[in-house]
Amino acid sequence: MTRPPLTEDAAGRADTGRPPSLWRNRDFNLLWTGQCLSDLGGAMVDLALPLLVLQWTGSPVRAGLVGTAGLVTTMACRLPAGVLADRFDRRRLMIVCDVLRIAVYALLGCAVVTDRASLPLILAAVVAGAAATAVFSTAEHAAVRNLVRTDQLTTAVARNEARTYGVSLAGPPLGGLLFGLGRALPFLGNALSFLLSLAAVLFIRRPLQQARQEAPPAAVASATEGVRFLLSHPFLRALLLIAAPLNMAFTGMIFAMTLSLRRAGLSPFLVGLAGTIFALGGFLGAFAAPALQRRLRLPVLITLLCWVTAALMTVGTLLATTVWAAVPLAAAVFLGPTANAALFGHQAAVTPDHLQGRVVGGLLLAAGSASALAPALAGALLARWAPETALLVFPVLVAVAALTATFSRGIRTAAV
Repeated sequence: MTRPPLTEDAAGRADTGRPPSLWRNRDFNLLWTGQCLSDLGGAMVDLALPLLVLQWTGSPVRAGLVGTAGLVTTMACRLPAGVLADRFDRRRLMIVCDVLRIAVYALLGCAVVTDRASLPLILAAVVAGAAATAVFSTAEHAAVRNLVRTDQLTTAVARNEARTYGVSLAGPPLGGLLFGLGRALPFLGNALSFLLSLAAVLFIRRPLQQARQEAPPAAVASATEGVRFLLSHPFLRALLLIAAPLNMAFTGMIFAMTLSLRRAGLSPFLVGLAGTIFALGGFLGAFAAPALQRRLRLPVLITLLCWVTAALMTVGTLLATTVWAAVPLAAAVFLGPTANAALFGHQAAVTPDHLQGRVVGGLLLAAGSASALAPALAGALLARWAPETALLVFPVLVAVAALTATFSRGIRTAAV
């Protein structure tokens, strides 16, 4: 597999010898910082949007409709986003997405200021913003391989994991604070975050993809080529079978635990504290991921993490109605970034650059679809059984992933 050419400016040194710190990689840090800010703006809006709809309409159903519209749009755009990320210049694609998101949220913010926001306008903003974000994030995932050394891909993915969990800690409280100060502030702040993201992308010097030697096939054929490669590669096929149940288990377990604690009579403060503990576990785990990955070969690492996570989640089910349930679950979430960093870092290394967008899009579609189904599954289980019984479904899902990691040839033969 051909690697992208490296320069002193982009990677610090050639792809030999001890790798320089990612903190010295100018272009990667520009992209990472820009996405920290735009993800923070997105997290603020994720909280503010349902509050705005609820305040304006008084309908929880309509507030939920807005959130569902965003999730459905994101899932529907994943495969087309992968095709676009491989077919067009990724930098220009990201610039177009940022410009669109700036316009959408600036318009929505102005509409809120002038009391002209309506449900159709809000839904249109959510759909347009989610579609642009799906394309941008897929292009970003595909571009990372061209900004860092191959032996730093796992560390780069771990840094992105830390960004995700850090935003989940800071974004909602900040969004609530700004919404309290002025209903339009989270939306205008989100537009500003996309403006800063745009500036970061514009200042990246390094190409975000390799030069294409031939014209890409038609869109349908291009998508088919990506899916075929994903399903035919032993490691990527195993990754698909591991990532989907893992994501569903984590999302469903946290959602179900939150409902169980509230139904057990715990105060909203304690329920919120449990959520903070979950996010903090993932945030700290993202920083530990590179060290864990360096000490264990990928097959051993993934197999061990999956089985340990299944055991920790099982312990959590025994404490499902107490705040102590947050402790083993936070320990399980702590291990999540290491699994993601190892798996997706290796994915970026084994996937040719011209297929990165489509493979990433397919993986995110599978994992995201499973996560989107998890809250409904958790609710149905809790409606039928006691929490201690209902929640056992989620460690079983992790055990399925662990069995795949244990017996899959694609994982066992993966390079270190």
